[in-house]
Amino acid sequence: MARTTRRQIMLSGIAALAAPLISRGAEAQQVRHIVVTRANVAQPYMGLTFDDGPHPSLTPLLLDTLAMRGVRATFFLVGRNAARYPQIVQRIAAEGHEIGNHTWSHPSLLGWSDGGVLSEIDRTSDAIAAATGSPPALFRPPYGNFTQRQAMMLYEARGMPTILWSVDTLDWQRPGSGVIAHRMVQGATPGAVILAHDIQGPTVRAVPLALDGIEARGMHGAQVSELIGYPRWRAEGLRVASR
Repeated sequence: MARTTRRQIMLSGIAALAAPLISRGAEAQQVRHIVVTRANVAQPYMGLTFDDGPHPSLTPLLLDTLAMRGVRATFFLVGRNAARYPQIVQRIAAEGHEIGNHTWSHPSLLGWSDGGVLSEIDRTSDAIAAATGSPPALFRPPYGNFTQRQAMMLYEARGMPTILWSVDTLDWQRPGSGVIAHRMVQGATPGAVILAHDIQGPTVRAVPLALDGIEARGMHGAQVSELIGYPRWRAEGLRVASR
């Protein structure tokens, strides 16, 4: 898939570091950050995130690997793919992974009207809720293309923080499984949010080797919502926004 230049939003006055649930245990308070690039985590936890799926064959292979290793990840799903493969969406949720919203059709949202942005997001939330019973709590914009004003609008309208990343594997450039695995391992630091794609075969093949290296460093995978202390996406009471 052709990719445009990624823009990581670094918002002055809006913290990109989120206080984590993991490091504060049951007494953690809900964090209301609007944009997150990484989490301020003291313990050896980081977030593996996979965008653009589900893919009919690659996502199940990735899920097999994660299940064998006991690793949880966050999947930012494209709505039209979620609607096409609801059984895979159900499996992602059933196996303890988090599901986030990655728009319905994967457009760059720069220049879009607020109504158009919310339509892309709401349609995706509906598809995920139809498959799993719960709407997603987190949003990731395609290509990272989202302005400060758009992120604030989305948070005010839907209560969804925008999740970016601190490590980009650039796997869409298809550099090879070894390179992708190396980038994942090198980026696996406390609080890191690692971006990869489960629609890329080399990425799925890289994950076993990457997990070997990540585990050798004493690091563990966690859902993004756990890292930042945000309500778990399947928490009771989360509902699709009324429109």
